[in-house]
Amino acid sequence: MLRVLLLSLLLITGLAQAAPSSSRQFPVQLDTDQGTLYGSLLLPQSEHPIPLALLIAGSGPTDRDGNNPEGGHNDALRKLAQLLARHGIASLRYDKRGVAASRAAAADERQLSVERYVADVEAWAAWLRDDPRFDQLILIGHSEGALIANLAAAGSQADALVSIAGPGYPIGQVLDMQLAMRLPPALLAESRRILAGLIHGQLQPQVPEPLQVIYRPSVQPYLISLLRQDPAQAFAALRIPALIIQGSHDAQVSQENARRLQQARPDAELVLIPGMNHVLRITPADWNAQRGSYDDPQLPLARALGEHIVDFIRSSSERNGR
Repeated sequence: MLRVLLLSLLLITGLAQAAPSSSRQFPVQLDTDQGTLYGSLLLPQSEHPIPLALLIAGSGPTDRDGNNPEGGHNDALRKLAQLLARHGIASLRYDKRGVAASRAAAADERQLSVERYVADVEAWAAWLRDDPRFDQLILIGHSEGALIANLAAAGSQADALVSIAGPGYPIGQVLDMQLAMRLPPALLAESRRILAGLIHGQLQPQVPEPLQVIYRPSVQPYLISLLRQDPAQAFAALRIPALIIQGSHDAQVSQENARRLQQARPDAELVLIPGMNHVLRITPADWNAQRGSYDDPQLPLARALGEHIVDFIRSSSERNGR
């Protein structure tokens, strides 16, 4: 497990950045025995303890703001943090190990694993739970980050969890469904051969060039750790209030995933947002028509997304007597 050596909140004059509605944004860092992770704490002004959401980004080199050099600049998580702040909810979002400012914490992606990502969430949560400014901790995971949140919820002692566009089926099935829509038959067959080997924990040295971005040898150890996870099983083990949010126009994670999560936890709240895609915008259903939203930070988030998350956090606070 990750050992926390130091967690320092840098409240240095001049470092705070302006944020909406009487909020201030501060840099935070988590020093660990395997490098330093960096993030942003967005703190609304309040004289009383308030809820805090720990935002967990999705797959690949996705940074604290929800941006990915391979998948676009849309600021989805930054906008979500700002939305929460306008409703009096603090948030901490961070660059995952090996990504952006936290890149040096895992310069070689062979060092990455799902278990390490889970330990990082638990380490951030350990400090947040002891901060008197916050009265509850909510994990909010997007896409693959929703799975990480599920796995980290117990160790984080979180009070509630929000899964946004989270996988419900084993990741191998989700990945295969995504690739089946995009790969020609010969490459799809090769992808399935490689995927089957990784599911059985076997490294695959022979990867065709068009598939290197997905299955390059350096990322295969992480994929093996990911492919052994069952998101629905992890979700069923949760013992805290949970909200499942899924967009009807998500071209990466289908609505069936959200329904499978709710089947695993029938008491969890399920919200299907008409027209919302994977980067949390309202778009046409056609993939080609919505691709531009992945690289347009000016587009607003789906309104219903914020409404349901804020209502859920407030109701969770009421259930906990806060």
